Amino acid sequence: MKLATWNVNSIRARLPRVLEWLETRRPDIVCLQEIKCLDEQFPREPIEDLGYHIESYGQKTYNGVAILSLRRPADVRRGMQEEAPGAQARVITATIEDVIVVNAYVVNGEAVGSAKFTYKLEWMERLAAHVRALFDPTEKLIVAGDFNVTFDDRDVYDPDLWRGKIHCSEDERRALAAIMQPGLSDGFREFHQEPGQYTWWDFRTRGFQRNQGLRIDHLLLSPVAQAAAKSVVIDLEARGGEKPSDHAPVVVELG
Repeated sequence: MKLATWNVNSIRARLPRVLEWLETRRPDIVCLQEIKCLDEQFPREPIEDLGYHIESYGQKTYNGVAILSLRRPADVRRGMQEEAPGAQARVITATIEDVIVVNAYVVNGEAVGSAKFTYKLEWMERLAAHVRALFDPTEKLIVAGDFNVTFDDRDVYDPDLWRGKIHCSEDERRALAAIMQPGLSDGFREFHQEPGQYTWWDFRTRGFQRNQGLRIDHLLLSPVAQAAAKSVVIDLEARGGEKPSDHAPVVVELG
C-alpha cells in the first residue's frame, strides 16, 4: 500500500497535474490539503474515473482537505472533537483497510507572536487531543499533512535566517512533539537522516530552483505503521514542470 500527503494549493487549479500524478504513481491513498473549494465544487468525476473514492471536507476559497482512496473509506469524520460550528475545514479522518488515516492542514500562523500564531498553537493542541483519542498501540495510525512546522535545522535551508521565526519556532516544535507524544515517529527521518531535503519552496524567491526550502509536510506513523513501512520519499518530480503546487508529495510504502 502506498499512502501520500500533498498540499495541492487548489485542487481545481492543479487538477491536470493531480490527474497526471495519480495515473503515473497510482497511490492507494492520497491525503490532499488546501483544496480551496466547497465539497460540491470538488472535481470528482475525473478522479473517480481513475478508480478513486473521494471524501472531502471543503471550505470556500480557503483551507479544505480530502482523502482519495482506491478502497472505500469507512468511519469518516470531518473535523475534530469539540469544534465550534463554522470551524475551519482542516482535518478529515477515515479508516481504510487496516489503516487509520488523519489528514491535517495545520494553521500557518503568519508570524511568531501574532494572534494567528496563538490560534495555531491552540489548534495544534486540539489536534494532539484528536490523535490521542485515536491512538492504539496495536493499530496502524498515520497522521499525514501539511503541518507548517519544521522539526529541526535539517529541515531548513538557512537555519540561522529562520531561527525563531514562523515554522521554525520552539513553541511550534513543542506543539508538534505533543501531537507525536502517544508514540508517533517522523516516518521520513526513519529512512533519511541527511539535511537539505524539503517539501515546500517559495514561488516568490524561486526557492525550488535554488533548493531553498523547508520540510513542513510530514507523515507521522504509529509503531505498527512504522514497522510496516518500506520507504518514505519526497516526490520532487511532482514539484517541477508547469503550474505546480508549491509543495511536493510525500509518499510512504507500507508492506
